[in-house]
Amino acid sequence: MTKTLVTGATGFLGGAVVAALREAGENVVGTGRNLQKCADRGFTAVNLSTPIESWPDLGEINQIVHCAALSAPFGRYANFMNANVVATQNLVTFAKRQNVSRFVHVSTSSVYFAPKDQLKVTENCPLPRPINAYAKTKHQSEDIVLDAGNLSPIVLRPRGIYGIGDTALLPRLLRVAARRPLPIFRDGTAEIDLTHVDDVVSSVLAALNAPKAVGIFNISGGEPLLIQDIVNAAAGNAGVSVAWRKQPLKLAMGFAAALENLARIDPFRREPIITRYALGLFAYKQGLSIQKARDQLNWTPKVDFAEGLKRTFSP
Repeated sequence: MTKTLVTGATGFLGGAVVAALREAGENVVGTGRNLQKCADRGFTAVNLSTPIESWPDLGEINQIVHCAALSAPFGRYANFMNANVVATQNLVTFAKRQNVSRFVHVSTSSVYFAPKDQLKVTENCPLPRPINAYAKTKHQSEDIVLDAGNLSPIVLRPRGIYGIGDTALLPRLLRVAARRPLPIFRDGTAEIDLTHVDDVVSSVLAALNAPKAVGIFNISGGEPLLIQDIVNAAAGNAGVSVAWRKQPLKLAMGFAAALENLARIDPFRREPIITRYALGLFAYKQGLSIQKARDQLNWTPKVDFAEGLKRTFSP
């Protein structure tokens, strides 16, 4: 039986991937960094950024799904390097020693972010200068995986993952909405395509079962929606009142840049209250083309946003 290693198994997406594989009867080894969570869930604690020789014995591994990453809008660059670049390089080296037949690397659509409208973005479009350390190190980790052609590498770039267990996207938005008015930039034209976690999981399974496919694939729900509609709908389900206020984008971006510069000299590297990336989500139209995934992975999203909200708030 094929044995699959899933990294980041104690996290939101990694845990969902492990559950889906086990439900399908697959032999799965899950790893994470949190000792207690790993013990509670039957996973193996591994710090992927440490030398391979220090890792516990994981047995014979046939394929890998790499979900582990440091995902944050701000922080120490060295931490992102260790978690996203060094860890990926170590895992690729481990995969080569194991003669792994398929390496699925979960990256991010943040590598596409630029302060402008971008719709139907394809996988081969030139990437802009990275907006933050997360985007920069995730792109570096993509290159590491794609250079290992003998591993049949697939890189997935999901956009805006949400669902039960999400602690980042919708929860962050709702916490901010509960504290202060949200900004309306450019007459409220900003939109984005989100992806329910079940669709991301199905894309991972499709990648594992597409033997001839390699390369980068965009993953999203395929329906760009106005940011205001997304927030209002999520807030309505969560019982949170939302206020909106028109603001000048240029001034807000300048203020955010100043806060980021101050945070970089903060010895604790605390996240500023606003970042240029966060403001960009409220300012620009962003949408991915998922045609390549449809054609080569035989994958298509099944959960629209209305259904995704039901699954998230009324499981």
